[in-house]
Amino acid sequence: MDLLVESRGKGVRMGDIAKLAGISRQALYLHFTTRAELLIATTIYLDEINNTDERLAASRNARSGPERLDTYIEAWGTYIPEIYGVAKALLAMKDTDDAASKAWQNRMQAMRHGCEAAIEALKDDGNLSPDYSPDEATDILWTLLSVRNWEQLTIECGWSQADYIRKMKQLARRVLVV
Repeated sequence: MDLLVESRGKGVRMGDIAKLAGISRQALYLHFTTRAELLIATTIYLDEINNTDERLAASRNARSGPERLDTYIEAWGTYIPEIYGVAKALLAMKDTDDAASKAWQNRMQAMRHGCEAAIEALKDDGNLSPDYSPDEATDILWTLLSVRNWEQLTIECGWSQADYIRKMKQLARRVLVV
């Protein structure tokens, strides 16, 4: 994780990782047969040390679709700043590095699954806008909550984290909820 953040994803090799860990490159390959496997494990580890399951508990236990939507946006929105360094590195690498691309896709599919669960809860409650199918609504929410959009709004536009979460909830409700 540290190498990814420090280098912004440029040139992180298995040898560099092994050296930092104090093991041989061959020993590293005994644990992770591919670089993609190591990057995926790194992102999953990041989720573990940041208690992702605990963060998502309120969303998973929500009593209504709108509550699940709000609590999911809050959980994900407060998580992005904590994973931003690794996310930025993977984003920088993914177009030219197959392992980084696989790691990025793996984590974004997990995030999309959370969006899908929130949309399904809206649908089950009868609160999903008839303007969108569940798949379309999931696409919209997934895109709305992307790391790139968070980066644009908070870093480039200067929104506070609290404003970002509040406005994403408002926008998602206006677009997706009846």
